[in-house]
Amino acid sequence: LFLGNGPSGICLSYLLSGYVPYFKRDSLHPHSILQRKLEEAPDVSILDQDLEYLSEGLEGRSHSPMALLFDTLLRPDTDFGGTTESVLTWWHEPSRAIPHLVLGKNPPGGAWHSIEGSMITLSRGEWMGLPDLPFKDWLRQKRRGLRNDRATAEDIAQYYQYYVMAKGLQKNFRCGTVVTSVRKVTVESISNYAQKDLQEESDSLWNFTEENMEIFKVDGYFKNVQGDKEPFSIYAQNVVLATGTYDSPTWLRVKGENLSYVHHQLSALEEAVKDGSISIMSDPVLIVGAGLTAADAILFAHYCNIPVIHAFRRRVNDPGLIFNQLPKMMYPEYHKVHQMMKEQTAACSGPYESYISLPEHHVLSFGKDKKCILQDKNGYQKVYKISMALVLTGSNPNLSFLPNNGIDLAMDCDQPVNPKRNPIDVDPFTYECTQEKGLYALGPLAGDNFVRFVQGGALAVASALLKKANKNPP
Repeated sequence: LFLGNGPSGICLSYLLSGYVPYFKRDSLHPHSILQRKLEEAPDVSILDQDLEYLSEGLEGRSHSPMALLFDTLLRPDTDFGGTTESVLTWWHEPSRAIPHLVLGKNPPGGAWHSIEGSMITLSRGEWMGLPDLPFKDWLRQKRRGLRNDRATAEDIAQYYQYYVMAKGLQKNFRCGTVVTSVRKVTVESISNYAQKDLQEESDSLWNFTEENMEIFKVDGYFKNVQGDKEPFSIYAQNVVLATGTYDSPTWLRVKGENLSYVHHQLSALEEAVKDGSISIMSDPVLIVGAGLTAADAILFAHYCNIPVIHAFRRRVNDPGLIFNQLPKMMYPEYHKVHQMMKEQTAACSGPYESYISLPEHHVLSFGKDKKCILQDKNGYQKVYKISMALVLTGSNPNLSFLPNNGIDLAMDCDQPVNPKRNPIDVDPFTYECTQEKGLYALGPLAGDNFVRFVQGGALAVASALLKKANKNPP
């Protein structure tokens, strides 16, 4: 059972539906040591090989050996600007499929359906693709090209939906579902009716004969066409967490942050411009944050001639700032925002109208009169009259359906799960949670934050589950 139907869940569903990757004969991988290893067992599928051995010595833009392995098999020299084809060939072997369900609130594609459709992806378009159906090929069918090698969020969301249909995976997907609880129970404690159901569902896959054996009980509800909530309970021996991190925007935890003019999503600004409540004549919009979502909000406001006050904690030349890590040629719009942040501070006016940058500032409070108090690094306070505030300082996963919000599963068990600072602690070669057997975590929850790298986790989980279910050939 997978919780989450974004790219991680879709990729894992593909691998568990009997689609098996093999090394393509006569193909040549630019990494000579990996090439030699792949040639050692060309008739053995990648899922059945020693993934730790194959991934040894690989280097790249991820800390996960599985992410690097699958990425380099799918896109061998992409980091060097190359276009070498994948060294994998895919065979459909239905006898090796493992029955599974993929639960998600949105249509297949997960949070990509919640992102403003015209937004351009940070990653290159070809890095957004899933196995055996290159994104560029799909885009070509639509007679479209990539802008600056990048794609729109709408394109990505449509591609993921198309992928599920094209690969015949839709029977595994249940959209419009919300999971409220995941708990371990003993087989003995569940009703005879549920046990019989479970046994029939699983048949030869899992052995549920031991009464004291523990399995997962997953509760939730399904929203039907009328909008009514229909409750469900599902029992599973293995559960995969692939819910991403888009659910809970980070709050500053300052006075007045719950007032109606303070928002935590970019869509609030788009809606306010659309309905005319914010315009060129309004007081400035305060945008808090120095990440890419804050930059998208600034670009949107700039395009609509909406005045902006931009406050953020870091220095503009801080190497940790995302803008200082992006190539200028590939990301001209983000480079422009970074330029504005540097050149248009309150202290010195620059060439950009209706924009003020406040580096090394933080919000002290929001007032009912729409006055916001900001403080700089020296402790000086300033009051600004604003029309609206957007706090765009990142988001956290919502794991309220797990005991103790999933904190016990994290690397640091005293802190909430956070994709960058405190991901779920998983085995690097199976992605099984070290603190809870049978529970797996994929994507941002396990520290893999880019679509191109979440797929390696899916490969690891598929390989582990095939071994568990004894579906590996001798």
